[in-house]
Amino acid sequence: TLDTPWHPRTMDSLDMAQCVNGGIEPLASGALTTPIIVATGIIGIVFSIFLLRQVASVLLDVTSAPGATRTADSAEQNTKLVELYRAITVGASAFLNAEYKLCALFVAVVSVGITLLISWATKDPATGEWAWTSGLISALSFFVGAVTSMVSGFIGMRVAVFSNARCTVGACDPSKGWTRSFNTAFRAGGVMGFSLTGIAILALYILLAILRTAFPDSDEGYKQLMDVVAGFGLGGSSIAMFGRVGGGIYTKAADVGADLAGKVVEDLPEDDPHNPGTIADNVGDNVGDVAGMGSDLFGSFGEASCAALLVGASSPMIVAAGWGALMFPLALSGVGILVCMATSFVATDLMPVRDEKGIESALKMQLLVSTLLMTPCVYALAVTLLPAATCGMCVGGFVVGGVCSSPLKAFFCVGFGLWGGCVIGFVTEYYTSFSYRPVVEVSESCRTGAATNIIYGLALGYKSAIVPVFLLSLIVYGAHTLAGFYGIALAALGMLSTLATCLAIDVYGPVCDNAGGIAEMCELHPSVREKTDALDAAGNTTAAIGKGFAIGSACLVGLALFGAFVTRLNDTGAKVTVDLLDPLTFAGLLVGSMLPYWFSAMTMKSVGKAANEMVIEIKRQFDANPNLLIPNHPDRPDYDTCIKISTDASLQEMIAPGALVMLSPVLCGVCFGTRCVTGLLAGAIASSVQMAISSSNTGGAWDNAKKYISKGAMDAVIGEEEPETVDNTGKVQTKKSQIFKAAVTGDTVGDPLKDTSGPALNILMKLMAIISVVFADVFLAVNKGDGLIASWL
Repeated sequence: TLDTPWHPRTMDSLDMAQCVNGGIEPLASGALTTPIIVATGIIGIVFSIFLLRQVASVLLDVTSAPGATRTADSAEQNTKLVELYRAITVGASAFLNAEYKLCALFVAVVSVGITLLISWATKDPATGEWAWTSGLISALSFFVGAVTSMVSGFIGMRVAVFSNARCTVGACDPSKGWTRSFNTAFRAGGVMGFSLTGIAILALYILLAILRTAFPDSDEGYKQLMDVVAGFGLGGSSIAMFGRVGGGIYTKAADVGADLAGKVVEDLPEDDPHNPGTIADNVGDNVGDVAGMGSDLFGSFGEASCAALLVGASSPMIVAAGWGALMFPLALSGVGILVCMATSFVATDLMPVRDEKGIESALKMQLLVSTLLMTPCVYALAVTLLPAATCGMCVGGFVVGGVCSSPLKAFFCVGFGLWGGCVIGFVTEYYTSFSYRPVVEVSESCRTGAATNIIYGLALGYKSAIVPVFLLSLIVYGAHTLAGFYGIALAALGMLSTLATCLAIDVYGPVCDNAGGIAEMCELHPSVREKTDALDAAGNTTAAIGKGFAIGSACLVGLALFGAFVTRLNDTGAKVTVDLLDPLTFAGLLVGSMLPYWFSAMTMKSVGKAANEMVIEIKRQFDANPNLLIPNHPDRPDYDTCIKISTDASLQEMIAPGALVMLSPVLCGVCFGTRCVTGLLAGAIASSVQMAISSSNTGGAWDNAKKYISKGAMDAVIGEEEPETVDNTGKVQTKKSQIFKAAVTGDTVGDPLKDTSGPALNILMKLMAIISVVFADVFLAVNKGDGLIASWL
């Protein structure tokens, strides 16, 4: 009788005693895995260099476009352009260098700690000899992950600051300004996306290939290998925490301070060169939204891959199918690079942007096309690389985590994540784009002041969490039903399989934001600023879409790591179940649910403190030099002092939130045992995902509500309700209206929500879980997993 892919049955005619691992032998197709992974990683890096050369072909000259006319002001504008380009580059490099010095010290200290703790926890029970090999290899994995994460963030920052002024120049083209500026920003994002994914895949695979020689080629050997390689994900996520929190505090301290002191109090235009905080604001876009996001999504890739590898190695059938089957998660990410590479040409060559209406459709098309192209590739990989038993209890499939799965079921698990991420992205767009009713409602609420704007914005954020949470719940249920925690890890990798495209779209936004600021400070023609503002508005929406992807994938990654943690505990013989009626587990659940609020309070207060210092400094400079408030006056403020305020504040304030996240699972596991840790992780994931979605979407909606009003969409209402804003020519001075000021207040309140606290919660979900996986042996070594509390009871 033939078995269906959905209900594999036992072959009763076969002697069960002779059926070992379902009769699975190493697959010949497994020989393809290494070439696929290595080749796609190299292709990703080479393609990023190709894109960088295209960006570099744009000269830093506002008259370099064909048909552009050189005027008396052109030389001065070019001088300002280069000065600003260099100032932003120097400021961003200075911050990242200072941050990475602290990170290097952190990596050194933690590497020693990992070596000692894991060597002690895995010592030989008979002789008491410490297992130095496990400790040192775990520390090496952590080190490689941390360094790769720093390299990813550094590349992203350098590319963004290299491209911002070139995006401005592209917008100066009188005939093809839309196409040139969009392509420059999008290709800059592509450099980040393809270089990061290529480097990440190669770094992890090379690490696995080298460390594989230190362990026996057996079921137990592969388990040990994946246990120690989990440190790679920990290294990546630890650096991401500092990048997200530090960069987020930097960028929002500058942004909020510049907005409050400049726009709200003194009525200065956005990015006015007389505002002392404007360079710090532009620097912040690069260190927070680019370097931080790059490290964050690298961490997601590393952790999802480690979770899938660890759970996969616990399946004797997958191991029996050979190295190729075990490396299926990495092959999946590798093929995703090729899909994203093909998709990128749709936006830049096949369907280029020619006007404002084409921007959002081009970016959304990237998500849709990459998802469509990736789907058949996933199927081909699953049926080629994953095994199918010929005898036993799971004929036609393989057993993983106690669940009878199959290649087809694995395909559906990946597909759930792939298409679920796409849907979450479009739902996020609905709630954050002014093309749809929710943001328009928020804009209209500004007619009655900032208070109603804030009420409407908060309500929008809470409401926007409903569909994504239901969708994530369905993905988790479906994936776990089909392949256990392995299925959840595959769903997370499915959501991240188009990572290069997601990063390209993410980085595009900050580049356009910087380009608009440079255009304003260089006093270029208003049409240039109109183009960059339109590009930036679309970038805000796509940034929100990117944050939706990041949050959704973080939830799945966190849950996959939770499964990997339980798998590690069960592999040691400690049969662990998550029982909410157990008082220790429930206590951990309550504490875990509280941690995102504690963490958000710390990060938001840090932004507030730094912004307060920024406002005081900006006001001091205005008082000391009143010429700064005179339009078109040649005097310029002291930008460096504001940059120093943001840098010092971010480096000081990022330590406490990071310590909270990193120490919580360690202290919980050592003091109260593994049962408490399971509750802690479950509570943190459930609470963080909803708080992160609402925070990010609330801030994004307030930002785009401000842009909706500033583009003149409510000028008729403003002219009727505030006739004093209408000038002698009958034109409404939108930015002098109370409605616009109410929108600015909402945007200012939303800044730390969407760019600091919200995105950093992604890392809280993942980092706590990967720490638990890496230190599982340490927890088990303390009173057999019952913690120190067992000694006191």
